[in-house]
Amino acid sequence: MSERLESARPDETPAIVWLGFMAMCVGMFMAILDVQVVATSLPTIQSALDIDPDQMSWIQTAYLIAEVVAIPLTGFLTRLLTMRWLFVTAISLFVAASAGCAMSGSFGELVAWRVLQGFSGGTLIPSVFSAVFILFPNERQALATTIAGVLAVLAPTVGPIVGGWLTETYSWHWLFLINILPGIASAILAARSLPRQATDPSELRHLDGLSLLLMATALTSLELSLKEAPTSGWGSAYVLSLLTVCLASGGVFIWRTLRRNRPIVDLGNFGDRNFLVGSVLSFVLGIGLFGSVYLMPVFLAFIRGHDALQIGMTMLVTGVAQLITAPIAVALEKRMDARVLSAAGFALFAIGVGMSAFQDPRSDYDAMFWPQVVRGVAIMFCLLPPTRLALGTLPPDRIPDASGLFNLMRNLGGAIGIALIDTIIYTRSETLGQGLWTRLQAGDVEAATFVGAPLQTISGHSGSFDADTTALLDPLIQTAASVQAINEAWMVIAVLTGCALLSVPFARRPTSM
Repeated sequence: MSERLESARPDETPAIVWLGFMAMCVGMFMAILDVQVVATSLPTIQSALDIDPDQMSWIQTAYLIAEVVAIPLTGFLTRLLTMRWLFVTAISLFVAASAGCAMSGSFGELVAWRVLQGFSGGTLIPSVFSAVFILFPNERQALATTIAGVLAVLAPTVGPIVGGWLTETYSWHWLFLINILPGIASAILAARSLPRQATDPSELRHLDGLSLLLMATALTSLELSLKEAPTSGWGSAYVLSLLTVCLASGGVFIWRTLRRNRPIVDLGNFGDRNFLVGSVLSFVLGIGLFGSVYLMPVFLAFIRGHDALQIGMTMLVTGVAQLITAPIAVALEKRMDARVLSAAGFALFAIGVGMSAFQDPRSDYDAMFWPQVVRGVAIMFCLLPPTRLALGTLPPDRIPDASGLFNLMRNLGGAIGIALIDTIIYTRSETLGQGLWTRLQAGDVEAATFVGAPLQTISGHSGSFDADTTALLDPLIQTAASVQAINEAWMVIAVLTGCALLSVPFARRPTSM
């Protein structure tokens, strides 16, 4: 396998290889975009297919579980099919599943197609980042990483705009149909342009089916526990049972995998110090990136009452900042230590997240502009240097497995971050609301200003309010308490993002830089 991959990295990259790589990037972009466009339009799908509200979240959960199971299998599938045929097969299945989703006439049918869509889409992202270090010589890797990175982080930003526009202009079916033409074009270009290598069917003889089952069980139970914990409670019997299954199956999987000569996932990559540090940074980036992309729509939709298109236009600031910063990131990455750039990126990203922790119920585009700019600038330095740190010095035959693990860490960070955010919002809102009532009953003008209550009603007041005033203040306080809980979530995410800096000194300077 090493020889097969080594031969794909020429000293000079021909244009046709760049064309194949761009085809892979387009496929990856569509897979990431799909998650966001569907998320913003779930109510429309629910109404069209008459789905029970309690079941609606499974449209996303089915995709995410299948995706997270597929991601670490990228290395095994690359060895089996080669990078070229893995991508062509995955994007073809993704297109077929997208068509199936669009033609679904029932909830069960849609969920089944979403599972296939998630599994096929799950290998696309790590395949692209593997390609960066397999296809290109060192001097071209920064540019290739930037192209892949920009598209990977731009997709969640433009997703709400695309989703809102499609559902308002056409119908929910186009949330899936939009994938078909770009997907077909990507498959054709990749098949014709990527280096041709021999497949290795012998990998199937070494497939450890039990390890595959254990890994799938661990990741599925973890995803389900994170989905249920914020509403059911982390101490509920259901959540604890899921976490127990996760720990038990995950522990046996790790033990079994480390003892095998040809494991289905090479966990030995974590023995490389730079890969370990890069994976920690990827995990923390998942918390910050997915958390911020999740928190902004929550605030804009439930506090400000914006629709999907308005939310997308507000969040576009981050995408523009990313695009402007991308060429700067490429130039600096060629000249500076990846550890320094990573530390600067995460410090800046933590500041940008923390800047959003001071919103009030009237905050809108202007108040969100500069925090988004700071985060948009920082994201490129949180993604590109850590990717090079983790994958840039590994031998080519280890990169596909390592890329799968590296991207899995980001997805797990995102899942844990969103579960933490939901937990804060669900558990803190009531307590914060009671605190606001107490302050208003004491005549606290500052609290009244934050809530948006009439100052003449609060100033000089002491004690309980009459029924009419209580009815007036109650919805304002509920909204304000939700804002305070969201602000606390922003601050927690900022602190966790800042903690990434603690891991950077443990990395070695990449010798290939």
